[in-house]
Amino acid sequence: MSEKREVRVRFAPSPTGDLHVGNIRTALFDWAYARHTKGKFVFRIEDTDRERVTDQYIQAAADTLRWLGLDWDEGPEVGGPHGPYLQSQRLDIYKEWAERFLAQGDAYLCFCTNEELEARREAAKESNRPPGYDGACRDLSESDRSRLSDQGRKPVIRMRMPEGSTTFNDLIRGEVTFEHRFVPDFVLMRNDGSPLYTLAVAVDDVLMKITHILRGEDLLSSTPRQIRVYQAMGMSVDEYPVFAHLPFVMGTDNTKLSKRNGEVSIAWYRERGFLPEAICNYLALLGWSPGDDRENVTLDELAELFDVSRVNASPARFDMKKLEAINGEKIRALPISELLKRSLPFLIDSKVITGNPEEIEVISKALPLIQERIITLGEVVPMVSFLFGNEVVIAYEEAKKISDEVSLGTLKAAKEALAQVSEWSESSIEAALRAELIEKMGLKPRVAFTPVRIAVTGSHISPPLFESLALLGKTRTLARISALL
Repeated sequence: MSEKREVRVRFAPSPTGDLHVGNIRTALFDWAYARHTKGKFVFRIEDTDRERVTDQYIQAAADTLRWLGLDWDEGPEVGGPHGPYLQSQRLDIYKEWAERFLAQGDAYLCFCTNEELEARREAAKESNRPPGYDGACRDLSESDRSRLSDQGRKPVIRMRMPEGSTTFNDLIRGEVTFEHRFVPDFVLMRNDGSPLYTLAVAVDDVLMKITHILRGEDLLSSTPRQIRVYQAMGMSVDEYPVFAHLPFVMGTDNTKLSKRNGEVSIAWYRERGFLPEAICNYLALLGWSPGDDRENVTLDELAELFDVSRVNASPARFDMKKLEAINGEKIRALPISELLKRSLPFLIDSKVITGNPEEIEVISKALPLIQERIITLGEVVPMVSFLFGNEVVIAYEEAKKISDEVSLGTLKAAKEALAQVSEWSESSIEAALRAELIEKMGLKPRVAFTPVRIAVTGSHISPPLFESLALLGKTRTLARISALL
């Protein structure tokens, strides 16, 4: 490929649901490569299967990319000179190229039924021959085609693979060769006129002038078929896109990522309060490294540092604990004003607050108390919900922790001590409780304060106790201890 060509990279999902970890890792690397090379990032939707790829999923895919900060130069909503960018709007283009391949002799009509194909596959398996199409319709005469058509058979259009092999240089895996005896003639268009992936993706890559294709390792075996389509379209070898097949992402159990070991949708992480910058940071490290054992990477830094040669060919391992650690670090780095902005939707959606100014002021004071303690934004809700309303719900398991005589005695003493506090502040609350429960009663801090914490917040896990009581106010604090007693 000529070095003078503008780099053009595409992310082309077939969203049959919300985008997952594997999809987004690919999109992130595509975006980073385009930005690093000052090229173009093209967002294309492969939606020829309109029963499974719905408008809702297409919109969700665009929303997810935007939320993550992965902007695109061409594609849905943005447009561009090589549209349309939804394959369902390009069907006439695929049909035209398939017919051209037929006229050139690169493709042929195949009348084999599914039953016949399956029977021949089984026969090949039993005789230890390579699987795949056996070329039965490769050289049909015109009379043969007419006879089969008269029988009511509707043909598919099948690409003719020549003898020999296909070799290409993968930016991650080096030189890769596929022997064509293991790459049989393949279908371009179904008998209902709809295109298959291999035709649509190759035609789009050529017409959209894609220069580099970074995609998952699972698509490596489709590369010789795509190159065959490039050849039939009249492309020379130096015009082919350059491929880079990204390693698989595995679960911690060393099996391919699945819902059981982390492969859930990005929407799942978003709903639980993972930050987009944390997700991008972590996924960037799955198979790629900026060097120097560095683990904190922003999108701008990724664009500056990304180099395909640093992508490891070995499978990457998804570790939820590591993602949580990075997310916690990102949360701790947020200014309180930004943490408030990002937390409010969770609090309002959970109906903890309505969002009025008085509630927001309380949340603003509470966030510094919990910022070091939370891993996700979703954890803000249970941490601060006790600050709102007159009553608190105490779960059975929490109540059990303080049902003994010592705990009940501690609560009575705490109530009496707090009732005597005139200036309701963090320091005076701490002084009163320490004097009564630790100095006078001789209790250890955990024994002394846990009953009070559970009585007032509903949980043994909460923001710092004295600050919490100061925010809650004297009236509600005493009322909750009384209610539990």
